Amino acid sequence: MGTRRKARIAAFQALYAWQETQDDREKLIGFDWLDDKLDDETLVFASLLTSGTLDRIDEVDEHIKTHLKKWSFERISRVDLAILRTGAYALLFQKDIPASVTIDEAVEIAKKFSSPESYRFVNGVLDGIRKADLS
Repeated sequence: MGTRRKARIAAFQALYAWQETQDDREKLIGFDWLDDKLDDETLVFASLLTSGTLDRIDEVDEHIKTHLKKWSFERISRVDLAILRTGAYALLFQKDIPASVTIDEAVEIAKKFSSPESYRFVNGVLDGIRKADLS
């Protein structure tokens, strides 16, 4: 598994933990709570992704809400929401990463950590954000 994928998984897990516990940000982005320690490159990217998402959580959530079809924000599973938040943040604010890479990574994380059909939902919401960001 590549460095960036590991970092995205760690960031998604940190955001999930934050949703559940509202833990201290510094504790989350240190990633000391992970069983497997991250190498420096992975830690830097995971910390950037987590911090950036938390810094802009309201804006990220508004973009997600805008692209929900026949679904309320409150009904999104916490796992899917954490995946969507990291993906939406990357699409909106990490312009050096191709949108297709961000979406593909989020879909793969959803396939691994969420319900069997969640990846389609994640793909649809993030693709909507991508398309709106192009206009």
